[in-house]
Amino acid sequence: MAKKEEIDEETQAILDWCIEVEGFLVKGGASRKEAQDHIEEQIEWFTDLFYDGLTPEEAAKEALA
Repeated sequence: MAKKEEIDEETQAILDWCIEVEGFLVKGGASRKEAQDHIEEQIEWFTDLFYDGLTPEEAAKEALA
């Protein structure tokens, strides 16, 4: 049985933030799959937005602009 890998707090915070961004992208008209794909494709950009202090809603607005 494989040992479950633990995620550090910082990584978990980014994942949680991206999940919130996904919700705002869906509210903005994207399908859940489109939102997930976009976040995956642009993860470096979204990570920069996270560290720049943008809220998930602000990041989604940037992505939809």
